[in-house]
Amino acid sequence: MTDETNALAVALFSEILTADQLLRNRLSRVLPKGMEISHFSALNHLVFVGGERTPAQLASTFHVTRGAMTNTLAKLEWAGYIHIRPDWDDARRKMVAISPAGRRARDQAISAIAPLINRVVSELGLERVRTTLPVLRDLRMKLEEE
Repeated sequence: MTDETNALAVALFSEILTADQLLRNRLSRVLPKGMEISHFSALNHLVFVGGERTPAQLASTFHVTRGAMTNTLAKLEWAGYIHIRPDWDDARRKMVAISPAGRRARDQAISAIAPLINRVVSELGLERVRTTLPVLRDLRMKLEEE
């Protein structure tokens, strides 16, 4: 690896990590009271997939441990945002689905964060965002392979 490649790689990952931290801080401030980014992410995913998932599938999707996902799901269930039921085909597994209250909470969170993310995208410019997305998507997919 050349010095130029190394410097470019370090700069890229430094920018991504810093942007991630700044975005998480800003999102945390505008999400509805009591909602964490992990809660929003899980609810948003369940809306997106439109069906049930196992805790293990969710942990894999978010690249977290099963224990971390169990903790998030327990908080979401306590809030009434999800339903957890036994898997009728395999009693050792559970199935997770979003509740109507969870869908409303997710929609409320989207409404809360939309002005922030829309402003940032608008200030960056739609074309720059469009050209950046494939690079970030490829980076994510490359990292998921490892």
